[in-house]
Amino acid sequence: MTDFDNPVKNTFLVWDYIIFAALFVISSGIGIYFAITERKKATSADFLVGGRQLTCGPVALSLTASFMSAVTVLGTPSEVYRNGASFFCFAIAYACMVLLTAELFLPVFYKSGITSTYEYLELRFSKNVRLAATLIYILQTILYTGVVVYAPALALNQVTGFDLWGAIFATGIVCTFYCTLGGLKAVVWTDAFQMVVMVVGFLTVLIQGTILNGGPTAVWETARNGSRLDVVDFDPDPLRRHTFWTISVGGTFTWLGIYGVNQSTIQRCISCKSEKHAKLALYLNLLGLWIILVCAVFSGLIMYAHYKNCDPWTAGFISAPDQLMPYFVLDILGNMPGLPGLFVACAFSGTLSTVAASINALATVTFEDLVKKCFHNLSDKQSTWISKGLCIIYGIACTSMAVAASLMGAVVQAALSILGMCGGPMLGVFSLGILIPSTNWIGALVGLGCGISLSFWVGIGGFIYPSPPSKARPLPLSTAECIRINMTDSFTTAAVSTVPPFRPPLADSWYSLSYLYYSAIGFLATVVVGLLVSFISGRIHGKDIKPVLIQPVCNLLCFWSDKYKKMCWCGVQHDEVMSEEEIKAELPTEIVGNGFSKEPQEKLPGYISQDNAYVNDGYEKETYF
Repeated sequence: MTDFDNPVKNTFLVWDYIIFAALFVISSGIGIYFAITERKKATSADFLVGGRQLTCGPVALSLTASFMSAVTVLGTPSEVYRNGASFFCFAIAYACMVLLTAELFLPVFYKSGITSTYEYLELRFSKNVRLAATLIYILQTILYTGVVVYAPALALNQVTGFDLWGAIFATGIVCTFYCTLGGLKAVVWTDAFQMVVMVVGFLTVLIQGTILNGGPTAVWETARNGSRLDVVDFDPDPLRRHTFWTISVGGTFTWLGIYGVNQSTIQRCISCKSEKHAKLALYLNLLGLWIILVCAVFSGLIMYAHYKNCDPWTAGFISAPDQLMPYFVLDILGNMPGLPGLFVACAFSGTLSTVAASINALATVTFEDLVKKCFHNLSDKQSTWISKGLCIIYGIACTSMAVAASLMGAVVQAALSILGMCGGPMLGVFSLGILIPSTNWIGALVGLGCGISLSFWVGIGGFIYPSPPSKARPLPLSTAECIRINMTDSFTTAAVSTVPPFRPPLADSWYSLSYLYYSAIGFLATVVVGLLVSFISGRIHGKDIKPVLIQPVCNLLCFWSDKYKKMCWCGVQHDEVMSEEEIKAELPTEIVGNGFSKEPQEKLPGYISQDNAYVNDGYEKETYF
């Protein structure tokens, strides 16, 4: 192996630490502010869902920051640098995901008046389905959060000399601190601040990197010559890691499992003061997702233009691809005190926002789905203190899980694999409940079990037996102009085993499936098995299902006759005019009490219109009880 002189040294200086520390101080300060201003509001609804009075702006920023974590800040530019700008296709997946979430899933969750997403599963199916989904969500979120905490801390530690465990524990402590003090409002407003930091950090890198590499035209030309702009690859092979189909189709299922039915997302949407604000938050969030995606992809292209003749990974200057972005930042900003610290703050803003949202969502799910089931007569004060205690417990759990994340490989693939393996089956079971009225609880439970088993089978198999490099088709990288410090190449003469490692028959087929299809596999298995089992065990009659729990998708096909609409609804009476008492009866007492008035705001006759909106004497109400 040839030795090269590493041109970039660890240059993280005092000003960098000051700017980085300011991120943690301001985030903690937001938590303290809401702890003081909200101290008279002692209900769990205020703590967990912000009293359902948030507006679309901060919620949109919070949603974007939470899921555009350090996985995106560090991982996506590295992927683009090595494999090209095919990540642009995720823009299609994001658009499909937001549209389906806003129009199919959100209306049902918002009108149901639930606090935990999994309350819906008990209303629609049974307690057993709710419990199974809750436990899967808790497992998924803790695993994912471990990757989100560990990966950026490790990458920054190995490039900048930043203390690894200091960064990990600081992240866990600060997130737990402001989640416990300020509840959801602190999480949302801190996320909004961190989103601004992420964009500013990206823009700093983009501007300086573009200037140093001859301007946008030169960067674009270099990327084109290096085949980095071959965005669309229509190869239908499902074993290929990244193609148009794996990213747009597989990515839609993966991100729909993250957004459409994920507690962290839905909890912030239902905290909005109206369904209109909740939908608008999702659509504004789509704009934010696109902005961060464009910044990350162009960072990768600029990085390639900078290192086109001296790849620091191949040359051995760094030990893992996830270190490319921080290495590049120190290379171009190292002589400007404070700016490397700004980028590190950008990366950790993604981490803080994701971890905080996860802790808050885990506390909410555990309190609503487990604690309240065991203790029925908790006072508001007791509920609030228990919720805060759960935030502390999950803060410790997520920080501890970061240790195991060192075994999970590349940051982007590891994170999306975890989300896909759990998110797909969860998306499937909610789709069975919301879109297919004939599904019963037995079908939902068996389908969920089969979906989880199948997605974990292929996911764990792919982890143990990685797909051959030929399926990834990495683009060429060069070290032609790296500065050699030892002109004599030295090669290891030790005997190398020529016996290939054992690979079972499924290793090059089933286990080599693109990780972006894990969610689709789990979704399809859950839906197909759920329908079959429901048909065998006795499907549900539509007249026995509360209309508020079903989304009549066929309303989108307005040219259908009433006969075919009713057939698709399986007998659910969506067009039925309902009295005030019947509307109130649709929701259980504990659901009605979750931030919703037991009495309508006006003593006037009301009914549910064809589009499921509550209409009170001709005036549409945006607040449901």
